[in-house]
Amino acid sequence: MKASDFEEKVWAVEGIRIVLRTDPNTEVKDYDKKNAADASLRITELLEKRITPCIGGSIQVAVLQGDGEEPHGRVILRTIRNGYKT
Repeated sequence: MKASDFEEKVWAVEGIRIVLRTDPNTEVKDYDKKNAADASLRITELLEKRITPCIGGSIQVAVLQGDGEEPHGRVILRTIRNGYKT
């Protein structure tokens, strides 16, 4: 799957915005998760357990809050997800 499609799939499943720091047409593994990660999971845990295994260690990834800023890794998913709702 293309990196741009991967970003959209993560948005659809996880309810968080990520940006892969690579060409949008770069091929990565499919994001095959069907259910969102637990809301109490920290961003670093989500990246380590669900995102990095699909994209590999060479592609950098950024998680974006609702205001467009990058949160620190200890922020939990509930906080990020709630930040998109205005």
